[in-house]
Amino acid sequence: MGQIRFIHAADLHLGSPFTGMKGLQKEQWKKLKDSTMEAFDQLVDYAVAERPDFLLIVGDIYDGEDRSLRAQHRFQLGMKRLKDAKIPVVVSYGNHDHLSGKWSRFELPENVHVFGPAVSQMELSTENGDVIITGFSYRERHIKESMISAYPPAEKQETFHIGMLHGSMEGNTAHAVYAPFTKEQLLSKNYDYWALGHIHMRQELHREPSIVYSGNIQGRHMGETGQKGFYDVMLSKTETKLSFVPASVVQFDRLVIPCGNIMHMNEVLEACREGASDYAGRYGAAVIELEFTGIHTEAAELFNEIPEIELIETIREAIEGDGEFVWIHSLAFEESGNDLPISPFGEQIIGVIKNWDTNEWKEALNDLYRHPKGSRFLHALDSETIEDFREGAVQKIRRSIQIGE
Repeated sequence: MGQIRFIHAADLHLGSPFTGMKGLQKEQWKKLKDSTMEAFDQLVDYAVAERPDFLLIVGDIYDGEDRSLRAQHRFQLGMKRLKDAKIPVVVSYGNHDHLSGKWSRFELPENVHVFGPAVSQMELSTENGDVIITGFSYRERHIKESMISAYPPAEKQETFHIGMLHGSMEGNTAHAVYAPFTKEQLLSKNYDYWALGHIHMRQELHREPSIVYSGNIQGRHMGETGQKGFYDVMLSKTETKLSFVPASVVQFDRLVIPCGNIMHMNEVLEACREGASDYAGRYGAAVIELEFTGIHTEAAELFNEIPEIELIETIREAIEGDGEFVWIHSLAFEESGNDLPISPFGEQIIGVIKNWDTNEWKEALNDLYRHPKGSRFLHALDSETIEDFREGAVQKIRRSIQIGE
């Protein structure tokens, strides 16, 4: 047997609403709103140019169960381009775009195989060997039971076996558990490659055989930072080669602004402008959290006497018009022993917040997370999100409750 080549993508989330981005200019908002679809176009462009044996898309093609008409049309056009290039596509739907949703259906071209709600197999023949691909689509939004027992073990040694699974590992406290599995369960099937979806951070859980999350192709909020894309996979019976291909059109990221030598606000604005310009030159358009570090007492006074929203708006104006847009989403400040002292009342509040456990955070945020419309746009209340809340709250208290204020 030879070597096959395929693309592993997942979590396109076409039609993401990008909530909480108030203040963007019209053209900036359009670029952000269209970014998932533009990233999908880059995926299709790459496939048409490189001509892999096939393309896998492992769940959450659409962001919502009521798939938008525009997103479906964009996907259908992409599938037709791949059909014209004679590239087979294998698709599964995940928890976001499950089969029980209501939508105006588009007929996909015959090069696209869509898995149904039961685990099943499909076969492909390539120039370098036959391939059996196993997977399923979510029948409803919440699939809490394990599906892995329904995956048949590999039997034909002369055939490549690939598993597609949109789900999360058992014991993963950072994400809601869907179609849970263990690494040992996947390895027991003796497949040559596991193409995973659902977790938006790309990661390789095991090598030879490879068990891989490709991550999503476009970040959607500050919890999904850095370059996003998909994997170009070269697979033989003895080796797997993964090549990451960036696809994100707008990056979410954090940018550090050193403030050790800063004494005046114009220097702050110039440092932000230079940092944003350099970032845009390297990575293109971005939504950024600025982190000011090394702040000494004099500089701390500059920051503390200005309302945060006014500072954000002024920085946005200062960096406007420098090539690709870099939009300032939020600010963070490095805690330093040289910061202005906090009042005893402020220290007491910080102490309480720092000692809250997960249940206390859930109780405090209960109304917000139970909101019938707003809750779907919130991050899962996992340990990482709670830590972000904690750090943000402490920073705001430190800036707001100074001695003498």
